[in-house]
Amino acid sequence: MSDSSVTESPETSFFCHPTAEVEPGAQIGRDTRLWRQVHVRTGASIGVGCNIGKNVFVDEGVRIGDRVKIQNNVSVYRGVTLEDDVFVGPSAVFTNDLRPRAGSTEWTVVPTIVRRGASIGGGAVIVCGHEIGEWAMVAAGAVVTRDVAPHQLVAGNPARHRGWVCRCGQKISDAVEPPAVLTCPTCQQLQ
Repeated sequence: MSDSSVTESPETSFFCHPTAEVEPGAQIGRDTRLWRQVHVRTGASIGVGCNIGKNVFVDEGVRIGDRVKIQNNVSVYRGVTLEDDVFVGPSAVFTNDLRPRAGSTEWTVVPTIVRRGASIGGGAVIVCGHEIGEWAMVAAGAVVTRDVAPHQLVAGNPARHRGWVCRCGQKISDAVEPPAVLTCPTCQQLQ
């Protein structure tokens, strides 16, 4: 590796910038890269081949699959699961409490799951308790307040349906209902 500020852990074979903090009991998969000021809490699990950008916080109990890319300034709080091949854009926000109060000692973690291949745009807010379906796309700045179907494109505040996307990310339909079968004009895949 040409960047001398990145070190490889010989025990686990993942890359960890010297300013990153990985607490004991966290699991990091091989070929994963943790960049500047990343903080991974005890009990968190990050899969193989992930790229975790600057200033990302991964809370205890969080599960991150393989080949996930999380860009700078994202906090992934307890209760969030990111499956394989998920993309999270810079400064996206995940919540985990529907009724937050500063002085509350009794609160409930409300789970959120982002399914395989889904993309969350930069600055998007994902309100807890929702599922983002496989290969779905949440536009930059969107505020997700309900479930997003597989391959669905949502945008706005609150996030609303804007169409359907291929695995490659190309928009393939504006229809309100999911198409029965569509071929992507870009990659020629059947959906």
